[in-house]
Amino acid sequence: MNYAKSFQKQTQVQLAGNREVWTEDVKVTITIWYASRRPDLDESVILDCLQGVAYENDRQVKEKHIYWAGVDRDNPRSEITVEKIMPPA
Repeated sequence: MNYAKSFQKQTQVQLAGNREVWTEDVKVTITIWYASRRPDLDESVILDCLQGVAYENDRQVKEKHIYWAGVDRDNPRSEITVEKIMPPA
């Protein structure tokens, strides 16, 4: 199974607000626990996989916060939060 299909089956994305796919600019925070110190997962793959799930296109991501949380051989995972960026008043 390829990564994108596996991602969609395993991921629960926390969207601030409702669960529709957003068209506005967004901020994404990703905390990743890798299975080893030699990770093959790049966060850009996660951003690509969020297309159609959280936002229409990854070009909407205007702010990124990526955290390497450490190694968890038994439970490698990513925690993802997506928030709309509100335009200035």
